[in-house]
Amino acid sequence: MEQRWTDAVFLHWRIPEAESAAFMPSGVVPDVFDGSAWVGLIGFRMQKAGFGRGPAVPFFGDFNEINVRLYSREPDGTRGVVFLSLDADRLAVVLAARAAGIPYVWSHARFRPAQPGRPATGYSVRRFRRGATSGFAVIPAFDDIAADPLSIHLTARFGLHSRFRGRTLYIPNTHPAWPLYRAELTVLDDGLVSAAGLNVTGPPDSVLYSPGVRTRFGKPRVLGAEAGRVRI
Repeated sequence: MEQRWTDAVFLHWRIPEAESAAFMPSGVVPDVFDGSAWVGLIGFRMQKAGFGRGPAVPFFGDFNEINVRLYSREPDGTRGVVFLSLDADRLAVVLAARAAGIPYVWSHARFRPAQPGRPATGYSVRRFRRGATSGFAVIPAFDDIAADPLSIHLTARFGLHSRFRGRTLYIPNTHPAWPLYRAELTVLDDGLVSAAGLNVTGPPDSVLYSPGVRTRFGKPRVLGAEAGRVRI
């Protein structure tokens, strides 16, 4: 699948490695940076999603997504993302993704663009049946490019690890480097991270914004039996 991810807001907190390890699929371990595992709350707009090089899927190829994710590593060093939840406002997309083992949740997910006199960009989520809610916004500093090792570690992720029918899958993803900018957090009232089973306190340790990238998912592969013997 090809798609574009735009107006991405990245919020990240340090968490203990052991807490992240409890959510890792078989065969992968937390990808630690600076002595910590990391949990991310990320909002972006999915645009023009389609199959292969064909045209985008009308209506269903455009939606808002807010996800909670961790970072994983295979024994050979292959790095990925482990999603704890992905909130989206397209029911058909949610149902199809859940059938493939991706933990999507159908929610009211709104994008709040910057406007004259209100420079913050952000997202809000309200899950149905009085579920978890979230709201966050940032003001990007377009004169402050984020190219430090931590920012690259948290965003240069070229695949995801997922459980499916008792197996661990790796789904590759290719895209150019994110154009990244540091950002000022202006709003944060989140219940998605705690709903996923993790507790964080205080402001995020990393706040970033990107106007977006074009990306492509490839064919999944199953991790071999030897991957299950990885040691931290």
